[in-house]
Amino acid sequence: MNTFIPDFLDKRLLFVTGKGGVGKTTVAMALGIRAAMEGKRTIVCEVAATENASRLFAQAEVGFREVELANDLWAISIDPDESMREYVLLQLKVKAMRDLLFRSRMFTYLAAATPGLNELVTIGKIWELAQLDRKVKHGIKYDLVIVDAPATGHGISFLQTPRTFASIARVGPIHSQALQLEAMITDHEQTGTVIVSLPEEMPVNETARLESELSSDIGIAIDRVVMNALYPDAFSKSDVKTFGKLKKSDDAEVRAAGRAAASQATRAAAQREQLARLEEMVRAEVTTLPYIFKPELDLKAARKLAEEIA
Repeated sequence: MNTFIPDFLDKRLLFVTGKGGVGKTTVAMALGIRAAMEGKRTIVCEVAATENASRLFAQAEVGFREVELANDLWAISIDPDESMREYVLLQLKVKAMRDLLFRSRMFTYLAAATPGLNELVTIGKIWELAQLDRKVKHGIKYDLVIVDAPATGHGISFLQTPRTFASIARVGPIHSQALQLEAMITDHEQTGTVIVSLPEEMPVNETARLESELSSDIGIAIDRVVMNALYPDAFSKSDVKTFGKLKKSDDAEVRAAGRAAASQATRAAAQREQLARLEEMVRAEVTTLPYIFKPELDLKAARKLAEEIA
């Protein structure tokens, strides 16, 4: 395997986002595997309770705990309620006060009714995981935290949450902590973003808009755009002409083979056009990943993508 590691994997925190259905979770896991292969102690954070990591590695559900999946690779599924409980435990040193607060219905109602609070405590937990001086007892020190962030629209509001809370809570601990989280998100030396796209017109258009919004509205660094699921460009123009002749054959099997090959060649050519569009529309460097011809991603395929990611 090529030991070159993409420079964005040298950051401490990396958000992976993109339009729904483009394979951002797959890319997040591939990035985590790649970083771990290079000896970086890495944790992949899922924020939507999807448990993709546990399925990929054939493990029991990860949940709100740091589970080792392989050498130098961990995963966690961040639950907002558990994040809130952990935050309160860290803030209130007197156990009686913590117990009283957790039993309070008013606290439960206020927490549920506060817009964006779930996102704030989730980002707070991500921040905690990325610290060299962890607040959680016996917390592992990670070299890299990779976040499988929400898709496009939700992803933007998710990353804007600290700034929103900082502007609403003008003073006090929430204000100062929200500013701290925003500073982390917008620190280009420590934090970056990978946007995942597909070689189709709508995902390409949305990727370009997302890059612009994340960069201009939030101030986050866009380190790489990944064009996922690209068909191999395996056929020449003469091959395509040959397929056209095969489609007219008297043999039914030959005609079917000709149609299938012609269809794949046409799709590969159309995808290359979308790749060229994407490279023209975005400022970040574009990396491509191959289409995996399997009904469901397995660990072997994920490792293949991890090797291709550079």
